Amino acid sequence: MPTTPRWLDAEERRAWLAYVEFSTHLSDHLNRQLRRDAGLTHADYTLLAHLSSLPDQALTMSELAERLRITRSRLTHAVTRLQQAGYVDRRDDPGNRRNQLAVLTDTGRRLLERVAPGHVEAVRHAIFDALTPDQVRQFAEIGEAINAALRHVDAAQDDEEALPWRRR
Repeated sequence: MPTTPRWLDAEERRAWLAYVEFSTHLSDHLNRQLRRDAGLTHADYTLLAHLSSLPDQALTMSELAERLRITRSRLTHAVTRLQQAGYVDRRDDPGNRRNQLAVLTDTGRRLLERVAPGHVEAVRHAIFDALTPDQVRQFAEIGEAINAALRHVDAAQDDEEALPWRRR
């Protein structure tokens, strides 16, 4: 039985449209900064940063796809490109021969060390310099609440078609 949509009210529509505009604008801003400073996309930088944050700087391709919320196919293309540039290596997982590990190389680590200060400054300038300390706290709380809600939705949809990063 069809139900009536719960349309957004004026304030919800204002918030949604502001989010859509700033997220698109922010993505473009960060991509331009990283292309200029390192020849990387923001997605590539995020992949490298995920690996750098781990104690052994390695993660299975499946786990990395899930953390980045991208398809395994898209991840394979990204890792191949980063591997050709010398920033990432692929190795067999000694704990499970069916898995491959994406591993940050020393060259990749040095690239992040060189690029991170400019990237952090771009993030600070675009977001945090525009907000008061109270707004930063609210921004964090809002992001955490939305992420928790989305994790709950994902857990309820244990379907490979619904969760693209689980597709083979």
